[in-house]
Amino acid sequence: MTDLLDPISFVRGPAWRNRFMLAPLTNCQSHPDGRLSDEERGWLTFRAKGGFGQVMTCAAHVQRIGQGFPGQLGVWSDDHIPGLMRLAAEIRAAGAVGSVQLHHAGIRSPAALIGEAPVGPSEDAETGARALSTAEVEQLIEDFVAAAVRAERAGFDGVELHGAHGYILCAFQSPQTNRRTDRFGGSAENRARIVFDIIRGVRERTRPDFQLGLRLSPERFGLVLPEQLALAEQMLTSGDLDYLDMSLWDCFKAPVDEAYADRALIDWFAALPRGTTRLGAAGKLMKGSDVRRLAAAGADFVILGRAAILHHDYPKHFAADPDFEPIALPVTRAYLAAEGLSPKFIEYMNNWKGFVAAEAPETVEA
Repeated sequence: MTDLLDPISFVRGPAWRNRFMLAPLTNCQSHPDGRLSDEERGWLTFRAKGGFGQVMTCAAHVQRIGQGFPGQLGVWSDDHIPGLMRLAAEIRAAGAVGSVQLHHAGIRSPAALIGEAPVGPSEDAETGARALSTAEVEQLIEDFVAAAVRAERAGFDGVELHGAHGYILCAFQSPQTNRRTDRFGGSAENRARIVFDIIRGVRERTRPDFQLGLRLSPERFGLVLPEQLALAEQMLTSGDLDYLDMSLWDCFKAPVDEAYADRALIDWFAALPRGTTRLGAAGKLMKGSDVRRLAAAGADFVILGRAAILHHDYPKHFAADPDFEPIALPVTRAYLAAEGLSPKFIEYMNNWKGFVAAEAPETVEA
């Protein structure tokens, strides 16, 4: 079994001091124009100081119209570089490896937020999204690559491509949301072409030791599990990636596809040949026993979301007690503020059922 407290090395870029990665978490704390806020910088650097091996930003959109959330970090303009430079330097000073997650919400971009119809691989009646032209897909590829170059200029150690959760790169993978007839549609190979083209562009235009990861999800959003397994295997064995981040929602649940339901999701992906590429996973990992179970299943590293919100220093707790259990939910706003969450982030977490404790009503003296 992988010792989660051991350093982990990669073909490219710096080793992480341990096998704990901070998940890319939406937090709604940055400025409306995508510039990094002090609140978001503080939340992330607190996790670096808390002992995480890699600290990843929230999903940072690579085009203005790719925004998915209010207060989302941007990486689509050089105006974003100064804030990102400060963040990268502070993450490194705290001993962690820093990475930017590159994102475009695609058909999941709210029209009211971006001021126009969202875009995707094909028209989408439910969201009102329009289909990108072939030239616009080529521009999207360029904008992902340009965003990676900005992250490198800002001093980050690497980037991760967000290819999961129904966002634009995921929507291209799905035969349900990608009904194109050009070279970016049709076969599974064509539907994944955009991801391979971005990876090639990042490799060609960033330094040789720039770390590159990819986030995939295995099901939902019209994805087909056998196709996602085949794509994951390609990504693991090609040598082009340093790590694959599987967002599984629940690492240990059975797949929805009944033909694959005899094994847990993580077991299907951990069994794939992976060459020199590292494999990590996220999905309902809270207790120390959960992360140890993931390592025992064959994952090279673990990705923590909610657990990292609750404990900025989760790796230190785990080092002291491999059976560590996070604080019970719901937690107070004061507790979350002490863990580095701004009022905006706390309000966002209040949308997660059972996460934030209801405040007692004010009493009025007679």
